[in-house]
Amino acid sequence: MKSNRPILLRLQMCMALLCCLLFQNRLVAQYAPYFQNYDLSQYNAGNQNWGISKAEDGRLYVANSKGLLEFDGLKWTLSMLPNKTTLRSVHAVGKRIYIGSYEEFGYWERNKFGQLNYTSLTDSLKPEGILNEEFWQIISMGDAVIFRSFLNIYIYQNDQIKKIEPPSTVLSCSVIDGDLYISTLSNGIFTLKNDQLISFIDRKELIDAKIITITKTNDELLIATSLRGIFKYNNGILSPFKSEINPILKEQQLNEFSEMQNGNMIFGTIKNGVYITDPNGNLLFHIHKENGLINNTVLSQFVDDDDQLWLGLDNGLASANLRSPYLFYNDVSGNLGAVYDVIKYNNTVYIGSNTGLYYLDADNALQFIDGSQGQVWDLNEIEGDLLCGHNNGTYLVKENQLQLISPHTGGWVIKKVLGTPNTYIQGTYAGLVRFKKEPTGWTVRHLGKTTMPIRFLVFEDAYTAWVAHAYKGLYKVRFDSAYESIVELRNYEDKGLWSPYNVRVNALKNDICIKTNEGWQKYEPLLDSIVPYPLLNRNFGKSSYIISEDDIATLAVKNKNKINFKTFPDNGVKSSLSNKYFETRLILGYENISKLKDSLFALSLNNGFMLFDNTLSPDSVELYQPNFENILINKQPIAIDTVKTVELPNRFQAFTVALTSPKSKDHFFEYAIASQDTMHWYKMENDKLEFSNISYGDYEFLFRTANQLGNTSTPRSLKVKVLPPWYRSAQGYLLFAALLVSTLILFYILHRKKIKKEQRLLQLKFEAEQKIILKEKTIENERRIVELKNESLQNEVKLKSKQLANTAMALVKKNETLLELKREILLHKNSFDNYFSYKNIIKKIDSSISHKDEWKVFEYNFNQVHEEFFKDLKSKHPKLTAKDLRICAYIKMNLSTKEIAPLLNISLRGVETQRYRLRGKLGLDSDQSLTDYLLNFK
Repeated sequence: MKSNRPILLRLQMCMALLCCLLFQNRLVAQYAPYFQNYDLSQYNAGNQNWGISKAEDGRLYVANSKGLLEFDGLKWTLSMLPNKTTLRSVHAVGKRIYIGSYEEFGYWERNKFGQLNYTSLTDSLKPEGILNEEFWQIISMGDAVIFRSFLNIYIYQNDQIKKIEPPSTVLSCSVIDGDLYISTLSNGIFTLKNDQLISFIDRKELIDAKIITITKTNDELLIATSLRGIFKYNNGILSPFKSEINPILKEQQLNEFSEMQNGNMIFGTIKNGVYITDPNGNLLFHIHKENGLINNTVLSQFVDDDDQLWLGLDNGLASANLRSPYLFYNDVSGNLGAVYDVIKYNNTVYIGSNTGLYYLDADNALQFIDGSQGQVWDLNEIEGDLLCGHNNGTYLVKENQLQLISPHTGGWVIKKVLGTPNTYIQGTYAGLVRFKKEPTGWTVRHLGKTTMPIRFLVFEDAYTAWVAHAYKGLYKVRFDSAYESIVELRNYEDKGLWSPYNVRVNALKNDICIKTNEGWQKYEPLLDSIVPYPLLNRNFGKSSYIISEDDIATLAVKNKNKINFKTFPDNGVKSSLSNKYFETRLILGYENISKLKDSLFALSLNNGFMLFDNTLSPDSVELYQPNFENILINKQPIAIDTVKTVELPNRFQAFTVALTSPKSKDHFFEYAIASQDTMHWYKMENDKLEFSNISYGDYEFLFRTANQLGNTSTPRSLKVKVLPPWYRSAQGYLLFAALLVSTLILFYILHRKKIKKEQRLLQLKFEAEQKIILKEKTIENERRIVELKNESLQNEVKLKSKQLANTAMALVKKNETLLELKREILLHKNSFDNYFSYKNIIKKIDSSISHKDEWKVFEYNFNQVHEEFFKDLKSKHPKLTAKDLRICAYIKMNLSTKEIAPLLNISLRGVETQRYRLRGKLGLDSDQSLTDYLLNFK
């Protein structure tokens, strides 16, 4: 609190300065501090809001007709009671949020997941004890919490509940200096001592007055009533509070009362919104429907330590920053329209808008000046006169009347000629116009040369000016010495200008500065060209432009989200204005800040304007480190009370982090990933950040609170460990190792089996090969044996053939010898003495020649050699005789005819004859050889 006291003091001094500069007494009530409405579509609950309280963590809680509303500065959340009854009261104490409803009171408390859980305190009471009671008020007294209905008071302390029964309807309870004051409808005010009610004030003025609250100020008690205003009580004397506010409260029906730290008082009424007064009851502000409040019936109100006022209305909610150094004039009727200029002239505030010219009367009520219908562009106090640049021309404003002094339409801008008294140049729809103040009045002359619309105008020297076309182009203008005409108009579009569109021109110190769509440039006289101006691009920003008047020492620079007040060229930032004050209300492209007095300025808005003092130092806006509201993994919450590192499964679907920073104001959240090499902060679109498809590893996420003015809080860290896939975890590696070992063992076993199988197969193959080899060898041996046998047989056949041939030859020789002997005998038969001996010798010789036993032996031997030649030949040629077979045998033996003849004991002719006959029996043709046939016969 000590660190905020100097800031609070400066803000209070600023508010006082604003009031002193503009208004007297109750007139300031037409202006209002900045406030914001919340309708049903924003908080999505019931329309009526019966109680408001703020917890120590900064969260706002509202007793709504549908349940408990919670607001953390960014979002609204509704929690309902189990019976879904209307909440009538709420009071935050520590980490508990106590509520009162119909036949029910208890408290909400957060669990380890950040979710609110409800605990009823009425379960211990008998049902008939709270029958038909609604609890409209909850307050703290020491370590006790007091619940008030219209019938009874319940004190919850040390987990015990005590019931106090006042003698009549209980209207309110107040705690002053540790004592409990109980206000009743018919029996006055009581105090509670040792659980006993003691009458404190019992005056007829308070009977049926509906006491709202009792408070203490300057050793006096202030008793605020709904129907009879405010009373003061001191030393037993009860008297009305003599102040400006008292009669108003009697008329508008007071319903709520609060007191600010500086003693200012806040009165919420049933009929006409909220009134804010100083400690003496003098009206400072009146916030009601006519200046923008969403509803005039105040059901509840709460002002926190930062003087932020919250209003629970019959239809919606509203909040007002009572410490803000800004005041607003709002016209909710829609008559005023878009304001383009504001000026204070002769203690009267004049407002120029797109619907005409207005002024504020003595009561700060908006008044229209007849004949001013149409667009008002410019209001200037020149030579003691008020000039109004209008769509129809330029008017002189006198005593709230208009006098046309220039018919040239569209008086956009008017500037004084340097070094020449009473002479001014105006930019209009149709070119440049000279204004000169003469003793007889204003004289006006169009300077010719150009009829293009000129919106911006600055002087470089006494006879040279720079003008910017309303839509496209930048020109340098030279005037004659009498300012009767334009002697030169030069287009600088092709002289280095980045963009010819939306050109603005300003004179800053000794430079002609040009703002284009692409950024800031300046005129370089030595080059007679437009060159870049890095200083302004760096200090102001390429998209920023000046919206204040030239005679203001501190420049107002508009950028995307705020208005900065800067000094040039040192770029000293004096203060910044967040866009929350003017969002959707600025007239884009025609923003204007007007000076009303030495340090009092007005920002033109739609349907009104904003007042501020730009001598303030930069706003000291404290942003608090964000907290984790809840953390969800696949939509399932995890405990956040002791969270340090969050472990995520590898294939998680969604990881959601919800943030909250209830003590921060007008803020948003940013996040960054600290583990990245280049840390970049990303703005979160809401209070939640959802991640998915994050690769496994360790991350550190940083979260911080930020606002549009560029302020940030200290970051909060959240370490996240995305577990690797199962196959890259320790269990996976263990499993892989087991599988690897098992595989190696299995491979070894299979390999051994394979080796054994291959060895067995090789053995079998070897044995088979050996068998084959042995078989082949056996076959070879058998073949060799057969060959040897065949060879032996052949040799034997040859031998037998030789023997046979020898036998045959022996027979031939024998027969030849016998035949020779026979012939010799026949020749010498006469020499034989005995004829019978002769016959007997011849007979024996013939018998020896044709000896059958010899033929049988020959036939047998022949069949041995020629494998049953006779049998086969006989089988094929059955007509063959024994003699034919003998001839065939002799021919088979390749014996010649000469050799056969002795064997057959026939002549050679006889042999030929037998051969011829044999050919016939064998069926041989004449060209077939009998010898070849028999030799080849098998």
